[in-house]
Amino acid sequence: MSRGQERYHERQHGLSVFGKDLVRRCGAHCELCDRQGVRLKVFEVPPMEAQANFEHCVMLCEACMHQIIHPKKRDPHHWRCLTTAVWSQTPAARVLAIALLDTFIGREDWAMKLHEQLYLEPEEQLWVDSIDF
Repeated sequence: MSRGQERYHERQHGLSVFGKDLVRRCGAHCELCDRQGVRLKVFEVPPMEAQANFEHCVMLCEACMHQIIHPKKRDPHHWRCLTTAVWSQTPAARVLAIALLDTFIGREDWAMKLHEQLYLEPEEQLWVDSIDF
């Protein structure tokens, strides 16, 4: 096995260890769109550290995950869920929601209106700014 594959498998194992705790934290709901009764996957909010970090992980449904990974397929109507996700008590979910919201500014009126209501702590703003979508 190549070193790259080995590191990938180690990272995936590290993320899977968080699975049960993440499901408990999110109540088996997608932490962005709040869907329940669907398969959830661990998503690591960038930037990724050398070791998997629980505080940078969120649970996402396949619809949210697919649209994050494939930006050209983002459906603005699906992402109306950000109107509640940006207020999440989970910092990683809130930061991810705001970073996604920023991708709709200038294209969707609702995005700018929502963004104007937000206040971020300086360290959260730095985290949002470090995410490149």
